[in-house]
Amino acid sequence: MGNTKTTALSGAVLAAVMLALSACGGGGGGATGEVAAPPSDPKEVSGEIKVLTQRTDLVQNGTLQKYAAEFNKIYPEVKVKFDGITDYEGEVKIRMNTNAYGDVLFIPGAVAKNDYPKFFAPLGTTAELSKYRFSDKAEVDGKVYGIAQFGTANGFVYNKKLWKQAGVTSWPKTPDEFLAGLKAVKEKTGATPYYTNFKDGWPMVQWTSNLGVVGCDAQAGNALAGPVSPWKAGGELNTIDTLLYDIVKQGLSEKDPTTTNWETSKALLGEGEIATMMLGSWSITQMQDAAKKAGGAPEDIGFMPFPVQKDGKHCAGLVSDYQQAVSIHSHNKPAARAWVDWFTEKSGFAEKEGVVSAVKSAPMPATLKEFVDNDVRFFDRSEAKTAAVNDIDEAAEIGLNKPDYRQKLIDTARGAAKGSLEDFFADLDKRWDEAAKTVGS
Repeated sequence: MGNTKTTALSGAVLAAVMLALSACGGGGGGATGEVAAPPSDPKEVSGEIKVLTQRTDLVQNGTLQKYAAEFNKIYPEVKVKFDGITDYEGEVKIRMNTNAYGDVLFIPGAVAKNDYPKFFAPLGTTAELSKYRFSDKAEVDGKVYGIAQFGTANGFVYNKKLWKQAGVTSWPKTPDEFLAGLKAVKEKTGATPYYTNFKDGWPMVQWTSNLGVVGCDAQAGNALAGPVSPWKAGGELNTIDTLLYDIVKQGLSEKDPTTTNWETSKALLGEGEIATMMLGSWSITQMQDAAKKAGGAPEDIGFMPFPVQKDGKHCAGLVSDYQQAVSIHSHNKPAARAWVDWFTEKSGFAEKEGVVSAVKSAPMPATLKEFVDNDVRFFDRSEAKTAAVNDIDEAAEIGLNKPDYRQKLIDTARGAAKGSLEDFFADLDKRWDEAAKTVGS
């Protein structure tokens, strides 16, 4: 069942401050700057396009082919073929050393932002694509090279029944209230209050997606671009990572984090063996399905915001999933662009998956109804300085989008690694600030 894990990787690991490794070599050469513009007459668009996707499950079960059939009602002369790739990042990075990497693809994390013009056709100017959320993530020199497949909010997926049994009926407003809630779950229900998903690793990265929530600040990610000691007292990452540390330190997570299992965790949450997990809202529908299969009830699955408030309100940052792009080498750019626009605006994919549409005017999905009803303040987290932040992160060898440093944080909290939280944060700050000075941000 690796497919749902792949979904998670796209929906969240890359949704945070996207980790750009070194740029893929080669593969350029087609830098004509030709815009993949939206076609004016659907009937005049023809030809075959290949769409690369990491959602192998949706290819295998025929779901994407059904979307293509709907697309063909408007674009009857376009043939859409899907190529589902399990190791999407690894495989596509290799393909991009050639000119043959499909017509439509998700921008791999390994492509440095400034190299987008070498590999992808511009889709238009920032102003022309202003109806879409997250366009700054794929903007280079005023041109946009990708449209987000969807967005996701971050928070805690939880078993409402267990929290209710524990006597907690309203969302915690502070980290201390949240910890008290987990303690009550442990004492009154016997369930594991919090599950880290330590072993699979990637769920650790979900915590990074909370950047901006503490101060309700859309610029929080951009603010890391410099020697700013991100883990200093009162800072976003200090608050976020302290909560994770305290959960583990106070014995409110599973007994042995090295034996966790992502697929199993979904059933455990659904049947009431575990109470809470930090994940993106993309996970809600998966958890509801798992609850049903495990003999629980889908309505037992809830979603709560990070336990802080600004001006009396909870905040939730929206971050983008993979960005859909058109290959600069595509011989059928009008058809490729037609697919991207249709999939984003007309397919209903975001609504069906319970995620946030990239179209700003679209309503929030049913999965976030409680957030809407409880007046949670949403903001689109700006990713304008992603490239600079990634450069510092890489030079510091911390990995905001890798599990390692948070696994070490958990090991420190449970006594499997030496040191205090203060020392741990001081080391991260030192490395970050030195790296920031070196890369000259």
